[in-house]
Amino acid sequence: MERKPKRRTRERILEAGLRLFNEIGEPNVPTTAIADELNISPGNLYYHFRSKNDIVNALFAAFEREIGEILAAPARRRADVEDIWLFLHLLFETVWKYRFLYRDLDDLLSRNRLLETRFKQILAHKERTAAQLCHGLVASGQMRAEAPEIQALATNMACLATYWLPFEYARDPRRRDAGDALGRGVYQLMSLLAPFLQGDARRLLQRLSQEYL
Repeated sequence: MERKPKRRTRERILEAGLRLFNEIGEPNVPTTAIADELNISPGNLYYHFRSKNDIVNALFAAFEREIGEILAAPARRRADVEDIWLFLHLLFETVWKYRFLYRDLDDLLSRNRLLETRFKQILAHKERTAAQLCHGLVASGQMRAEAPEIQALATNMACLATYWLPFEYARDPRRRDAGDALGRGVYQLMSLLAPFLQGDARRLLQRLSQEYL
């Protein structure tokens, strides 16, 4: 059998850092804990990353690329309710993968200038994408809403997508399974659209929502 190439130390550090940050929170994970997890010396870790902040920035760069691709997807064609449902699932899966960024968001933004600037751009992208989805539904006759209502919806959807996991964590800090939390998050986001949907689009949403009611 063909042997898989060994992962580079840098990649292993990022994987271990992400896992530990997600499990116990970024503020609670010193670089020595990451080195211990990998059974490498602190000096070996510092050869690749001069500080924990550098690890956080590298993980954020990966998150930024992944969520940017997802947020750009709706621009490729007009989406219907089922497409939006799938899009939101993909969005929440990415948020869950890098959930420490959301759970520790206020703390990270207060001491990391790069994240402060770049996360602000991600929030704006979330709002633009949400507004674009709503305008598409209106243009196709699946939804009825005026421009100010769409802007308010877009802001509320971006806010809920950003703070849903911290809300779920506060309700049950010991939760380990993402499935229910992510599904409920998608349902809550779609429920914001429900009063504005019409005809078949509203009935489709009701059908998709059955497992969460």
